Amino acid sequence: MSSVRAQRIVFWSIVVFDLVFLALPNVIIVVASFTSGEIIRFPPEGFSLRWYAKLLELGEFQDAMLRSLYVAAICTVVSIPAGTLAALALVRYRIRFETALQVYLLLPFTVPLIVSGIGLMLVFGAAGILGRLWPVGLATCVINLPFMIWAVSASVNALDPDLENAAANCGAPPTHVFFTVTLPAVLPGVITGALVMFMLAFNEFIVSLLLTDARIVTLPVRIYNSIRNVISPDLAAVSVVYILVAIAAVWLLDRLVGLDIFLRSR
Repeated sequence: MSSVRAQRIVFWSIVVFDLVFLALPNVIIVVASFTSGEIIRFPPEGFSLRWYAKLLELGEFQDAMLRSLYVAAICTVVSIPAGTLAALALVRYRIRFETALQVYLLLPFTVPLIVSGIGLMLVFGAAGILGRLWPVGLATCVINLPFMIWAVSASVNALDPDLENAAANCGAPPTHVFFTVTLPAVLPGVITGALVMFMLAFNEFIVSLLLTDARIVTLPVRIYNSIRNVISPDLAAVSVVYILVAIAAVWLLDRLVGLDIFLRSR
């Protein structure tokens, strides 16, 4: 066996192992959600759609999902202008204390989420807005904003400054240049960052656990509260809904931007 063939065998063996290792939990939970039994078991006891039908009757899970969608929408709406303008400022302009600012923006990655959650809980409590839902969306935006900045920065780096200079030389004011030249050019990064921020906020658990109470729990917190008592097949069905949302987000990303552009932006 030649060394090249041996290297290919080793390479593809690692790839297949990684794919199976990553996909296996999802495959197991999807298959288990179709069980006809009363508990989650793999392989399942028979085949039934009863647990998906039961989801339509579980009002607490439906309300929790709507709250998660609301939180994700707030996070996305806030992150789009904040992340886009921050990326443009960091890449295109000379800013005093730029290095310190970049380190500051990386703090959400270095500070544990439990610490950030406690800090935000104290801040929101002092401001008198703890126990409301919209601050949860704002908190998820704060801790995940570097993802938005990175996504837009990749598009800004690929933008030819001569395009903006040409528009300015033709008499276009700065605002017109921004909305007609700069923003359309960096739109793939904006869309990429917005979808990533939406999914991160939709899935956020630790910060949501600290900032919500029993009246406004989000879906991840609701699932956590449920598995503390019993792990029933309806939770597997809810997990499959999560998987479908993620697949829809990836499909939308591919249609609007292209996965090749997204992967290069990381």
